[in-house]
Parts: sequence; structure tokens; C-alpha cells
Amino acid sequence: MTAVPLVPAEPFPFPLDERGVALVVIDMQRDFLEPGGFGEALGNEVRRLARIVPTVARLLALARGRGWPVVHTREGHLPDLSDCPPAKRLRGDPPLRIGERGPMGRLLIRGEPGWEIVRELAPLPGEIVVDKPGKGMFYRTDLDDQLRRLAVRQLVFAGVTTEVCVQTSMREANDRGFECLLLRDATASYFPEFEAATFAMITSQGAIVGWTTTLAELEGALS
Repeated sequence: MTAVPLVPAEPFPFPLDERGVALVVIDMQRDFLEPGGFGEALGNEVRRLARIVPTVARLLALARGRGWPVVHTREGHLPDLSDCPPAKRLRGDPPLRIGERGPMGRLLIRGEPGWEIVRELAPLPGEIVVDKPGKGMFYRTDLDDQLRRLAVRQLVFAGVTTEVCVQTSMREANDRGFECLLLRDATASYFPEFEAATFAMITSQGAIVGWTTTLAELEGALS
């Protein structure tokens, strides 16, 4: 029987079974990570998110080298905004809203330059790419069916933002029976205090939503 590596994690070690694990990279898109995109239009400092790109790239190389299925998500809406409710589009008071034209095309619209995943983390042929109209990766997508067909039971998470799309997707996955491990140094928020609060919420009460670790701890366990 193959031994299952124990990844040092919070709140306790995570038993990683590579026979049923996939990597999920959430929304590493230009609109969130680069100047001129949707994130900046909301008044955020996008450099906080861009700094994790090298770590996520290293994680992608690890997963690909070990033959894990890889899932990339992109948040975005149809050009006619028929899948973007007013409650989402009209929030706050940004200078530009979803669908309006910015330096990288219409903000958060499918097919526009800003909607694309950053070049360093571009999906490879055969990897799963999920286009979602909401925060969670299962909302109005067929991802659950795709993961079931691959016999995936565990998900390793990276991406942005920690407290919004990453946490929402983890909670959705937890409800569907997946065991979830989030890499703290491969995720980011525009707000450091939100990162810390999210890590605490995820791991509280005996990993009520999932576990957290770092890339170095994961690499060490797999070596």
C-alpha cells in the first residue's frame, strides 16, 4: 500500500493522496493583478496580488511535474452583461464599472485582454479552464462533474483574492465533499488583515473548511 505523505499544515497535518488530488488556481487574471484593470478601478493596490505570481508559477510546475490535474478559473461576464446582476455591477462608487472600457478593454468581460490569465501562469493545452460569472468556481459551471470524472477528492488551492473568490470556492468545495488545502504564500488579498482572518476562519474548529500550508512545506512533504 502506497504511503500517503503528511503535509505540515494548520490546524494539523494534511494527508495528501496524489491518486485523487488536483490543483486549483483561482482568477490570476490581468484585471485583478495589473494596473488599469478591474481591481485597480475599485481603488486597490494591485501589486499586493502580483507579488505571488512567482510562487504560483512554482506551484504549477510542481503539480504538472507530478501529473496532477490542473484547474484554472477566470471570472468574467458575457459582453451583453446578461449574466451580471445589478447587485454586482452597481456596487460601490468606482470610476469604472464592470463592462466599461479601461486600458485593457472592457472590465471583466470575457474575451477582453484584461480578462486573460497573466502570461506567466497561462494554462497549458489539456488543463481545465473554468469561466465563472460569480465568485465561486462551481456557480453556473460544470466543474463538479469534471472533477468527479477524474476521481478527484482533494483540492490544493492558490490564487486571488483570498477572502472572496478563493474562500468562496473552498467553501463550495467543502460542501461537495472535497478536502481542501490552501497555500498561504500562493494566495493574496488587497487587504492583509482579510488574509489573516480568512486563514483563521478556514482552519478553525478542526479544519471546518480546510487546511492551510506553504509551498515549501508541500514541497518538503513530497520530496
